[in-house]
Amino acid sequence: MDIYSGKFAVIVIMVLLAILILQIMTNDNTNTLIDSETCELYVMDSQINAKQYLDEFDEKCLDFKNLNT
Repeated sequence: MDIYSGKFAVIVIMVLLAILILQIMTNDNTNTLIDSETCELYVMDSQINAKQYLDEFDEKCLDFKNLNT
């Protein structure tokens, strides 16, 4: 099969799309959450059960905390 043929290009695109779909379907091991004390966003990795903070803050949470003080 010649790499310049139309069939080869279609096959490569289909394989890449299948890989992308598979990755999207199996990527459910992280959840973005909000720390209730600091209002900082973090990702909880369910495979290792650890938090990774993203150095971003939830504005609604911060506004709510400022109203309570």
